[in-house]
Amino acid sequence: MEEQSIVILDFGSQYTQLIARRIRELKVFSAVLPCTASLDEIKGYKPAGIILSGGPSSVYDEDAPPADERVLALGLPVLGICYGLHYITHKLGGKIVPGPKREYGHAEITVSGESRLFRDLPPSMNVWMSHGDEAKTLPPGFTIVAKSPNALAAIQDEARRIWAVQFHPEVHHTKQGINLLRNFVYEICGARGDWTPQHFINETIRQVRETVGEKGKAICALSGGVDSAVAATLVDKAIGRRLWCVFVNNGVLRKGEFGKVQQNMSDKLGLNVDTVDATKLFLDKLAGVTDPEKKRKIIGNTFIDVFDAEAQRLEKEVGSVDYLVQGTLYPDVIESRSVRGPSQTIKTHHNVGGLPDKMKLKLIEPLKDLFKDEVRSIGREMGMPEEVLQRQPFPGPGLAVRILGEVTPDRIALLQDADDIVVNEIRRAGLYTQIWQSFAVLLPVMSVGVMGDQRTYAYTCAIRAVHSEDGMTADWVPLPYEVLKKISNRIVNEVRGINRVVYDITSKPPGTIEWE
Repeated sequence: MEEQSIVILDFGSQYTQLIARRIRELKVFSAVLPCTASLDEIKGYKPAGIILSGGPSSVYDEDAPPADERVLALGLPVLGICYGLHYITHKLGGKIVPGPKREYGHAEITVSGESRLFRDLPPSMNVWMSHGDEAKTLPPGFTIVAKSPNALAAIQDEARRIWAVQFHPEVHHTKQGINLLRNFVYEICGARGDWTPQHFINETIRQVRETVGEKGKAICALSGGVDSAVAATLVDKAIGRRLWCVFVNNGVLRKGEFGKVQQNMSDKLGLNVDTVDATKLFLDKLAGVTDPEKKRKIIGNTFIDVFDAEAQRLEKEVGSVDYLVQGTLYPDVIESRSVRGPSQTIKTHHNVGGLPDKMKLKLIEPLKDLFKDEVRSIGREMGMPEEVLQRQPFPGPGLAVRILGEVTPDRIALLQDADDIVVNEIRRAGLYTQIWQSFAVLLPVMSVGVMGDQRTYAYTCAIRAVHSEDGMTADWVPLPYEVLKKISNRIVNEVRGINRVVYDITSKPPGTIEWE
C-alpha cells in the first residue's frame, strides 16, 4: 500500500472520480472509498491526507450519507469539497442552512486571508460552484479565507489541519483548481509525488510476491484485451512460470478472436497460455435468458466454474493452485457495486459483481485501482507492444451484452459478421486508435426491407462509437458519413439476416457505453 496516498471519501458526487484523477496527475496515489468506510480501512491506506467529496444531499437531512466523524480527529490534513465543507461544519459545531441564493456554474471568489491552500494563487479566481446550502455559522476555531458574492468560499482551521472549499477545484472550469490541489497534496500533506508507472510496477510486483509466496501458483483469466494482458504481464514478472494464463472461449467472442488472442499472448508477450473451449457450456446456460443482469451473472459464475476446473486439472500436474488473477479496473468496481457512498449500482461486471459469493480461488486484482489510460501507461513502461495496448475495450461478457434478448448461435454469428465489418472499416479509415470503442449491437427488432425487388423481414443492427477518457463518461463520435455509408452498405449486403443499420448518438450519461 502506498505510504503517500490521498484517501478520498465519496459522498456521492458526480465529480469524485475527477478528484482522484487530478491527484494522480500530481503523481500521488489516490484511493476513493465510500463515505461509510471504516476507520481501519481508511488507515489501511496509510494516507498522507484525506479529501471529503461533494454530494447531492444536505447534511441536515435524516438520510444524509453517514461517515465516521473520527476522520476529522486523526490529525491528518483534511480537505472538504462542497458537501465536504458542509459535513465538516455540521460535525464540528457549526450550522448549515439552505442558502438564500443557490450557486451553480461559474463564480468569482476573492481570497481574503492567509492560507497555505491558496499559496501563490491569485487573490481573485474564477471557480465552479454547485450548491444550494451554505455555512451560516462556523465551528469554533475556523476562519473564512475566501468569499464569493453570495456565500463563503473557503474556510480553515490550521490548528486542526482542516481546510474546506465551497467550490469544485477538481473540474477544469476552476482554472486554478489543480494548483490548489497541488498546494494541499504537496505543501500541506507533504506527499512526495513519486507515484509513477515504474513505481506502481515495482510495488505491485512486491505485493504479488508477498501474497503468493515463494511456492504459490496462480491462474489468470485472460481475455486478450488490454486489462487482462497487463495484469498477466505484471504477475508474470512477479512469479514467472508459476502463472498459467487461461483463455476461455465462451462462445461470444468476436470473429476469429480465439485464434488471434492465443497467438498474441503466447508469441508477443511470452505468457504461459492454456486454452479452454467452453462454448457449449456457456451457451447452454444462456439459453432462454434475456435479462442483462442475469446474463452477466451467469457468465461470471460460469467463468469461475471453468477456472476452478482448470485449477483442479493443473493441481494434478503441478500441485495446488490457490489464486485467480483478473484484470479488473476501477470503473468496473464502481459500476458493479455501490462502493462509493450513496452511488448506485449501474450494472454488474462479470469480473466483479458477477462473481459468486463463495470461490475456491483467492482473487488477485493488481489493476483494480486504475483507470484504462493508466493501465496502458503501465503496459508501455513494461515494454508491451502497442498492438496489444491499443486494442479497444471489449466487455468481459463479450457479445452476450451486445445481443439484446436471447443469446443464440444464429444471433452470435450475425453479430460477429456485422461487428467484424465495423471494426475493419474503422481501421481502414484510420480511426481505430482515435476512438475509445466502436462496435455493432444486434437489436431484437425485426423490420421490413426490400432487396432484389423482394420483401425482407430481418434484424436491425445498431452501430456504436464513443470517445472517453476512462469509461466513466463518454461522448458519441460523429463518424464521417462516408464511413457510416460503407459500414451500412457492407452489413446489409454481406450479413444475411440484417436489413437495417442505425447509429447510436447517445452519450454516457444518460446511456451507458454498452447497451446491456
